[in-house]
Order: sequence, then structure tokens, then C-alpha cells
Amino acid sequence: MGRTIFKLLVCGLLTLAALAPLSAAQAQGYPARPITLIVPYPPGGGVDAMARIVGEKLTAALGQQVIVDNRGGGGGNIGARAVAKAAPDGYTLLLGHTATISINPSLYANAGYDPQKDFSGIGLVAAMPVALIAHPSFAPKNIRQVIDYAKAQGGKFNIGTSAIGTGGYMSAELFKSLAGIDAQIVPYKGTAPLMNDLVGGHVPVAFGVLPPAIGNLEAGTLRAIAVTSTKRFSGLPDVPTVDESGMPGFDAVLRYGLLAPKGTPQPIIDRLNKELRTLVMTDEVKKRIVTEGGDPLTSSPAEYDADIAREAGKWGDLVKKLNLKVE
Repeated sequence: MGRTIFKLLVCGLLTLAALAPLSAAQAQGYPARPITLIVPYPPGGGVDAMARIVGEKLTAALGQQVIVDNRGGGGGNIGARAVAKAAPDGYTLLLGHTATISINPSLYANAGYDPQKDFSGIGLVAAMPVALIAHPSFAPKNIRQVIDYAKAQGGKFNIGTSAIGTGGYMSAELFKSLAGIDAQIVPYKGTAPLMNDLVGGHVPVAFGVLPPAIGNLEAGTLRAIAVTSTKRFSGLPDVPTVDESGMPGFDAVLRYGLLAPKGTPQPIIDRLNKELRTLVMTDEVKKRIVTEGGDPLTSSPAEYDADIAREAGKWGDLVKKLNLKVE
């Protein structure tokens, strides 16, 4: 029995010893073929835009084509699930987003993946605030006035958002919960119909991402009351944050980042992180990110993993408190 156990231990140690050089060799020759960057949403949205910026610049940095592959459906779950099940070799990556990575696992009855067990963070790319946007005829001009107005309406105050589970929707729920107001959240199937109704005055205010609203904000057909980040958005420096407007600590930011399947060799993760940090901080990429409604953001792999865990806890607690569930 003792000899058998000894042999098993020796075999185990030899296997580990054999795997270590393999991982190192994989990383040394990486990448040797094109890389697939999965976007878990259809083309044209914010996640797709960030992925195309990253994919283009990583292609140049790595010397191999980074192919953006849109796999929409299931609120982002289908694409994320595909990456979670992919080989951990650095050739299938995910452009992560707060909704997919930190909200969906709590919101959906069966998302089909666990971000903290199935993914390794490579690094953050950008942070995008949501904004509380109003029709020009809406009387309140700041957050304190919005809260007072909502309380005076006795439950008849409507807040427009995009679909349940999106950043805009969850920001509205967080605002409603922390402000202690009785308001009706009206989720739309997409950002376009939401903006159309807001411009038309059919809904007085909305929590939404900035890119679809920028043109109307510049034209004066819509007005931004506040942004949900703890720091002002560089693209709208005159618009205050919810935090500085009377709700200290309010933070509802959508973060974008690059992830790999769990088990991807650390040297590959580190190589990708190095290239990602470099490209995000170039003037060209910073400008493009701001144009897409975000602020450039970098991190180490460990910092991104910690961010995912922290955000999952925050949004998971809110989903549980509100008893939200999507089948």
C-alpha cells in the first residue's frame, strides 16, 4: 500500500513538472494563430465598439489577427458561456461588461457560467457612466429636486430605462432604492425607442448610456441632470455626479474589460495585459473611448478579478433585495 501511494505521488509530481514547461512554451510562442474575441451582443452597441477598438490595436501589437465575433442572445449569456467553455489557451477571449459579468449571474435563473470560477481577468479597458437624462420641460434641475419631485408625485413618477438587467435599468433601481422614492420604472426594449419617447416628452426622465443621447444633449433637445460615476465624465465635464449632488457614495458604472477562460497560462494573461495597458493609454485610443461614452481605464489581472467580485456582490445584493429574476 505504501509503495502504491508513493508511486502515485511521484507520478503526480512528474505530471505537474511536465505541465509547467508546456505552459511556458505555449506562452513563449503565443500567439501563433488568429485570436477570436467574442462580443456577447449584436454589432453596433457599446460593447461591440470597445471590442473593435481593442481588437484592431491588439492585432497590430501581437502580429496576429484578432477577429471580433458577435454572439448575441440571452442578454449576453450565450457569448459568455461560449468563452467559459473554450480551451484555456489564449485563443478565445471575451470582451466583458458589467451586465454580463457582474449582473447576469444573479439576475438569470440559469446564466450557465460563474464569472469568478470560469474566467480569468486580463485587464480593464474603460468605465462608462450612465446618466439621468431629462426632457427640457422637466422642472427639477438637480438630483435633490428630482427626489423631492418624485416623492410629491405619490408613485406616479415614471423613469424610463433600457431592458431589465441592463446598466440603465439597474442604475434606476439603485437610485430608487437609495433615494427612498416610489417611482415606476418603465423598461424599453432598446435604447432607440427610449430616446425617442424621451425627446417626445412621453417619459420625463431616463437612466441611459450617453452615446445615443449625445446629439440631443448638444442640440438642447435633452438635458443631462447627473452621471452615475463617482467622478465626472470627461466627455461632459459640466455635468455633476449623483454622488456630489446629494447622494454620497452612489456608484453605478459600467466597466469593460478583457477576459480569458479560467486556466489560461499566466504568462499569456500577463502578455495580453501588458499590450492592453499600453494600447488603452495611447492618445488615439483614449479619444476613441471617450467618443464612445467611456473613460479609459487600466488594471492588473488581479485588480480586474477583484473588481468583478466586488461588482457581483453589489449588484447581486440589489437583485436579491428586489427579487428580480429573468428566465
